[in-house]
Amino acid sequence: MSNFKDKNVLIIGGAGMIGSTLARLILKEGAKVTILDAMLPLYGGNMYNLNDIVDDICFVKGDIRDKQCLQSVIHNVDYVFNLAAQVSYVRSNNHPLLDLDINCKGIINILETCRKNVPEAKIIFSSSRFVYGTINYNPVDESHPFNCLSIYGIHKLAGEKYHRFYYDYYGLNTVSIRIANPYGPRQQMAHNEWGIINWFIRLALDSKPLTVFGDGLQRRDYIFVEDIAEALMAVAISSKTSGNVYNVGSGIGTPFIEMTNIIADLIPGTIIEQLEWPKDRYFVETGDYISDINKINKDTGFSSKINILEGIQRTINFYQENRDHYWK
Repeated sequence: MSNFKDKNVLIIGGAGMIGSTLARLILKEGAKVTILDAMLPLYGGNMYNLNDIVDDICFVKGDIRDKQCLQSVIHNVDYVFNLAAQVSYVRSNNHPLLDLDINCKGIINILETCRKNVPEAKIIFSSSRFVYGTINYNPVDESHPFNCLSIYGIHKLAGEKYHRFYYDYYGLNTVSIRIANPYGPRQQMAHNEWGIINWFIRLALDSKPLTVFGDGLQRRDYIFVEDIAEALMAVAISSKTSGNVYNVGSGIGTPFIEMTNIIADLIPGTIIEQLEWPKDRYFVETGDYISDINKINKDTGFSSKINILEGIQRTINFYQENRDHYWK
């Protein structure tokens, strides 16, 4: 990771869970970090996420839909981490034009500005496992068919294609990663449209029951936020990753009920309620998803380090100490 020493790094969407975690790790490597974040109320931006590093970074409040704003920050940059997004697949289906505006038009704004101002920079795009949609087989490799079940997944896939186009046509140094089920400290906890682990932790800390539909045996690939940040850094510095797309996950399938039991065990008094599946469950994920991470491991050496028990415990500890800054 010494590649980051004295480098200029821009993290777009850097006040969220992943971006703020990434900023801390890159600062430790000696980089100069600028964070751009629109701080939209419904999303993950939270200035408290940056409270202990605010004097070590340059923070700019701005939106990726604002071309002038992008012009002001995308210059003299070695690495651009493109994490800004409308992140709720539920919200995307109800507000498809908003999702299009942020997750497609906004992404093209970034790429166009990079093309004109920093054509030598490495650009890393955060996509999602939702591009796969209905899963045909597990573990899921990068060649799995696309069966998107949400506008969010469709637009994330479009974002990947934009980055590949700019690599092929303009020679921009781009790479995309498809993140599995992220969780960890510094995620917003105001509503349940994001990661299920964090939401269940909030419910448990509020002494509310955790609801499991069916037998809860569906398996998920949960990945801790620090592992995601490590993966972002790994694909950024590798010369093998340009133009490619990679799965980022733990590579381990954890049954939903097992994840729920871990939270209940770590927060005494938590009640688990098991109910039948709702009749209308089209937009409720019911199947298994496990990332095949052989490709990223081969090209960068990345593998996740934090197991789910340790990750959940660290997440609980963080919110027990900082809940006033996230319970909104």
